[in-house]
Amino acid sequence: MTSDQVLVGVGLIVVLAAGSQLLASRLRVPALLILLPVGFAAGALTDDVDPERLLGSAFSPLVSLAVAVILYDAGLGLDLKRLSGHTRRVVARLLWLGTLITWVSAALFAVPVLSMSMNAAIMLGSILVVSGPTVVGPLLNFVRPTERLQRILVWEGSLVDPVGGILGAFVFHSAIARADQNGFGSQLGQFWVSALVGLAGGAVGAGALWLVLRYLRLNEVLGTTVQFAAVVGAAAACDAVRDDTGLIAAVVMGMALANLPGLDMPARRPFFETLVSLIIGLLFVSISATVTPQSLRHVVLPALALVAVLVLVVRPLVAHLATAGTDILPGERWFVGWMAPRGIIAAATASTFSVTLVRKGVDGADRILPATFIVIVATVMLYGLTALPVARRLGVLRPARSRPLLVGGDLWAVDLGRALNSAGLDVLMWAGAHDQRARIEEAGLELAPGELLAAATGAGAELEGITSVLLLTEEDDFNALASMTLQESVEGSVHRLGPLAGGYGVVAPYTGGDALFSAGLTRPELVRRYAAGSRIVTHRGDGAIPAGHELLFVVRPDGQLAAVTEAGAPTARPGDIAVVLTPAPGP
Repeated sequence: MTSDQVLVGVGLIVVLAAGSQLLASRLRVPALLILLPVGFAAGALTDDVDPERLLGSAFSPLVSLAVAVILYDAGLGLDLKRLSGHTRRVVARLLWLGTLITWVSAALFAVPVLSMSMNAAIMLGSILVVSGPTVVGPLLNFVRPTERLQRILVWEGSLVDPVGGILGAFVFHSAIARADQNGFGSQLGQFWVSALVGLAGGAVGAGALWLVLRYLRLNEVLGTTVQFAAVVGAAAACDAVRDDTGLIAAVVMGMALANLPGLDMPARRPFFETLVSLIIGLLFVSISATVTPQSLRHVVLPALALVAVLVLVVRPLVAHLATAGTDILPGERWFVGWMAPRGIIAAATASTFSVTLVRKGVDGADRILPATFIVIVATVMLYGLTALPVARRLGVLRPARSRPLLVGGDLWAVDLGRALNSAGLDVLMWAGAHDQRARIEEAGLELAPGELLAAATGAGAELEGITSVLLLTEEDDFNALASMTLQESVEGSVHRLGPLAGGYGVVAPYTGGDALFSAGLTRPELVRRYAAGSRIVTHRGDGAIPAGHELLFVVRPDGQLAAVTEAGAPTARPGDIAVVLTPAPGP
């Protein structure tokens, strides 16, 4: 290909990937629903978007390295200390039972229906066990099921990606050994060699990265660069020694860094998250473009039959076995059985493994990628279109009422939490000091776990059902910095107390955003009035605020919370509950 053709092809892939993700965010649908058809159409309608021609023999290794980066990022989210309580048993069962039953069922069904050899069918079954948070997360954010359901399904999606990646790598090497007509002993030996190469590479990479991140003071950009280089380097080295063992190394590195002591990985990694998001978009468009209409011609109906088995039989069976003997309600159990879309790891591993298996002459290996493509498209579309009505029918939707997180434990902040709770809101509070946390518990309010504020910068806010955050601590700079950080991860509003006018804070006086309450009602002024005898109470009436009282919040009849800010105040209407600050009693 000429340099102009390469430039046009690569440019189109990048633009289509970013444009599809942008459109998906505006439509509030999983990016997969846009990326897959866009990539497929681009590959079918133009010769420019053809990654195999653009990159030649480099395409498959680059896909493998890109998947390694995604799996490393997934591994970083697997801090096992956060998987506790009632979710642990259900998630653990979903992983091992779900992986085993899905793998065996898909493989046995694929042999006669897709006319595959047992080797190719076992490979396809191992690929289809994965789901992934990049697909499940957006679906759950749109549906908004109960917190317990969201926590279980997000954890399952996060954990099954690396499990599926490791299983796929093991099955791949076993299939290669059988294709080379080696005996069982030789196959077992090759299996363990591959496992040891991946584990050793991951251990060495994790150890080196742990030392660098712990003892060198790296900023966010350089720290991300070092992580990216370490993952790609370790995965490439392992793949060079043993094909596709880099996926194992990447998962090991991510999980090790998430759980090793002495290293506090940041809850959010915006630069790395941007990199992973771009890689996902590029992979989906590129892989979809390699699926030709001709390759789908004799695969569509058998693959749809496989989808029917996975959706209607296998997943409900897994869900009921995983939740048996637990406190999961029947409606929740059925919803777990109706949520298992396939995503980027299935597509990428199918693309990576199928090429080598086809080259080795494995019968039916050429149908692995198109069958996986159809399963991904069908499951995402099916669950995307039906998840909300199914959740509504099963009664597992989260209440529409606001759930604010109040950060701070001063006396007036606790009284504010009590007032909002009395107005019918499900209030969650967090404080750092021991005496403040004790005050929150004594008030009968729900106290968030100690790590929630850090977790809320990632998926924590979604998992706890938080719809808004009120930053009410006595540290103006903390309120300002936390507001800037949380704006990107909390779906609703994030408000902070206004700093002292003319103050000399490091950050607070210079950050934008609307501060809570009317002009002049800053934190010091609020504390002063409270010390003088003012109190925070609720007022139910015809919308009129009593004389001398200052409006702070309005709770609408549907449970939505509207805050007074320096930019303006909501209008209290009949039926609303006003949260007001009373005047100080006279002498």
